[in-house]
Amino acid sequence: MSQFDSELEERLLKESIVSATGVTTKNLQIGIRGDPSMRESTYDRQRYCSMVDNFYDDLEPHLEELLLNRGTHRLYIGFNNGEIRTCSIFDPLREEIHSAERLLEDDYMDRHFPELPYDEKIELIKEHHKQYEQSGLYERLPSYWKNIVIRRNKSWCPMETEHICSIMKTLNKLRDIQQYYLRNVTICIVQDIVRMQFNCDGTQIINADNYKEFLQQNLMPDEPTNM
Repeated sequence: MSQFDSELEERLLKESIVSATGVTTKNLQIGIRGDPSMRESTYDRQRYCSMVDNFYDDLEPHLEELLLNRGTHRLYIGFNNGEIRTCSIFDPLREEIHSAERLLEDDYMDRHFPELPYDEKIELIKEHHKQYEQSGLYERLPSYWKNIVIRRNKSWCPMETEHICSIMKTLNKLRDIQQYYLRNVTICIVQDIVRMQFNCDGTQIINADNYKEFLQQNLMPDEPTNM
């Protein structure tokens, strides 16, 4: 690869908030500020008690199940409106939208989300990566993009299952934070990131490996390290 392509590759990876290779080890968490007027009115907006709030203890195992034992690779939880968005490895280019209360039904879960053990889902994701590399369209990519894809696929690792469990078990606590409560969260096992939006209109994008440390430093300092 030429020096010019190397420079383009480096520039591309630095320019994105979350690049093609994910959140780098040099920048394990990213904070994005939103609408200033939203921050100014934070204390005036009381938390709406949604269906997710009312039934989170019952809903949490089902949400965890989607990431651990079903085809879901990305999960969005809307605490304010009860909206659940899912992306499945069986249909990776589409996003489905579900109401939270339906996910409490075992029959609904089985109809919409075929069972797939986590290790088999990871192998299927790797197969997708290989298929992209073998596609004729892949050959039309600029060389610097090819290099990014090859390096990413070789070093790719999914989110660890214990991280999924610990994240799910802390979301209701983040929802209970006074004034600065959690509004929604997206968990992506492919990019190994957690994206959270809070009532102050701030967004945090966190590497899953750094999730516990982020909570202890910023939001929940008294939580035990083995949560």
